[in-house]
Amino acid sequence: MKKTGLIRILGLLALSLITAFPAVTVQAEEEVPYDTYNYNYWEDIVKTPAAYTPEGSVGGIDVGTTAFKEPKDFCISAEGEIYVADTGNDRIVVLDSQMKKVNRIIDTFTVDGVEDRFSAPYGVCVSENNELFVADSNNARVVVLTPGGEYKRVVKEPKSEILEDNFAFIPLKVTVDYADRIYVISKGAFEGILVFEADGTFSGYFGTIEVKISVWEKFWRRFASKEERSNTQLYIPTEFTGIDVDADGFIYASNIDSEGIQAVRRLNPQGKDVIQKGENGNVGGDIRIGIYGDYSGPSEIVDVVYRSKGMYSALDRKRGRIFTYDKEGNLLYIFGGIGLQDGTFQTPVAIEQNGEEILVLDAGRNVIMKFHETNYGSLINEAVGLRYDGDEKQAIDKWREVLRLDENNELANNGIGKAYLTAGDNENAMHYFELGMNKDYYSIAYKRYRNRILADNLGRILTGLIVLITAGLTVRRVKNRKRGKDREEGLL
Repeated sequence: MKKTGLIRILGLLALSLITAFPAVTVQAEEEVPYDTYNYNYWEDIVKTPAAYTPEGSVGGIDVGTTAFKEPKDFCISAEGEIYVADTGNDRIVVLDSQMKKVNRIIDTFTVDGVEDRFSAPYGVCVSENNELFVADSNNARVVVLTPGGEYKRVVKEPKSEILEDNFAFIPLKVTVDYADRIYVISKGAFEGILVFEADGTFSGYFGTIEVKISVWEKFWRRFASKEERSNTQLYIPTEFTGIDVDADGFIYASNIDSEGIQAVRRLNPQGKDVIQKGENGNVGGDIRIGIYGDYSGPSEIVDVVYRSKGMYSALDRKRGRIFTYDKEGNLLYIFGGIGLQDGTFQTPVAIEQNGEEILVLDAGRNVIMKFHETNYGSLINEAVGLRYDGDEKQAIDKWREVLRLDENNELANNGIGKAYLTAGDNENAMHYFELGMNKDYYSIAYKRYRNRILADNLGRILTGLIVLITAGLTVRRVKNRKRGKDREEGLL
């Protein structure tokens, strides 16, 4: 018996060592030059495995041309070609899908037999109809070309009564929806995104950001002097910084939010923001300003890319972070950073997705940085995609794999809980929502669980009530009869 007990103890020790090593292995495999973390229910920082790891960078010299110079934007066509707005060199550089070589360089085009050139092209996109749109900033126009660089038409400075007299059209970013409507972010256009019809006709502003003034600010400004008011921040809307469009025509637009709460908007065709903000009510990047000793303020989101299955990623130029959210506004993972090491940025300005890779354009290093998803990142992406498609059963399996790599992942626990809730297993759903600190969904699961218990036992409950009522009435009758008999016999 003693020998058997010793063997069991040794076996348990061995098992504990075996189960401890995988966590160490995961961390070792995912060593990266930046912090990888997320926020829990209490908005505390929790370390996570890396969702994406650096896979190198590509610059102009690497693909057989001169070095990029302060590139500001890039996009990927349906054919997989990568168009880089090489702003400082006044050109558009077109790379092959693998970023191994230059397919062509577009720096001139012919208009009515006359050669024309770009001047500081800031933004670039390729529409579903395979047209190339270039925000030719210093020339105050959006040039429309074929992918090969042949001139088609131009969108010039709009004329409208709704525009201020001193309005200057300086296009910075451009995108086009499935109906060929053109959306332009223009410098200093605080009223919103400018929208043009396919023929270049200006149709108005889109998605204006409302500025909220607190009661205290209103009170202070009422009694402040003219000089004090002039030295305070102007209460004007925030400029948009980045723009993208999904297959359904919803516009994803980023802006720099001074409060760090909402830096991404999902605008429907009417220009109304319909984005969901998740459990923390925040789609503004870092929730805590003092992240890892950095007290320089909230994130500064400069670009956003819609990925797929409701997911989108936002790029923070202040700390070089990339924040990825699902359709419900839940923060999935964070990676990236500012620095001099490979895999960090100097001046990140634009973000795109190319297959399984995330690409970031760094205007400081004049390169495109590549990041590839890890097993951890892939599992989260797949689980979110399965839930988006309504395949909750397979999503559970993916979330369980996530928990194996990150046992305290609240997102995974909530994902499993939602899957069980959809399947009608409210008791298990309650368990996982409790682990995921999800009060709202726990309440829903609890109410359904309680109602099911009541429904399943309603017959017994009613029978019991009837028995109790009948017993009570019987006892009362017996007592009344006894009292009546006692009165007749003169005992009362």
